[in-house]
Amino acid sequence: MPLPTIAVCCSGQGTNLQAILRAIRRRRLKARIGVVVSDNPKAYAIVRAMKAGIPTVVLDPRGFSSRERFDRALSKVIGRSRPRIIVLAGFMRILSPGFVRRYPRRILNIHPALLPAFSGCRAVADALRHGVKVTGVTVHFVDEKVDHGPILAQEPVPVRPGDTEQTLADRIHRVEHRIYPEAIQRVLKG
Repeated sequence: MPLPTIAVCCSGQGTNLQAILRAIRRRRLKARIGVVVSDNPKAYAIVRAMKAGIPTVVLDPRGFSSRERFDRALSKVIGRSRPRIIVLAGFMRILSPGFVRRYPRRILNIHPALLPAFSGCRAVADALRHGVKVTGVTVHFVDEKVDHGPILAQEPVPVRPGDTEQTLADRIHRVEHRIYPEAIQRVLKG
């Protein structure tokens, strides 16, 4: 039986992509990546994907007149690989409601906080600014709201005295790199 295919969308360094690739190599994640799509032509995630021999596509949003047109192009690119699920791994774009409705309960996201706390792109800085003692990581299905949707996995990460945004983000990333492949595997198993 062939392995299920996933599509991965990235915007930056691709450390979660690398964690997924490592989990596939170690057979902890029984899947194959059909395509990696980035909205950032300078994303290091593209280099990681190419080194792994995975087809890559860059869709620069500046080339589209609307979010909906970008999402239609994204859907076309992703659709070619026929993925069972779409994995957002540091993809810094808000998907249109039409895109999300096209893939109900098939889009996963990872967020560096214990949602619903600290949604948005400044979650680590917001946790530090609010002085919380614990933050964490959430894996969830994507719905039409930002950083919302049914939660698949969460794990707390303590905030230590003297933490900077970087030291806290580093500890959060270590948790992300472990629980995201686990959550993806659970979804693929049904």
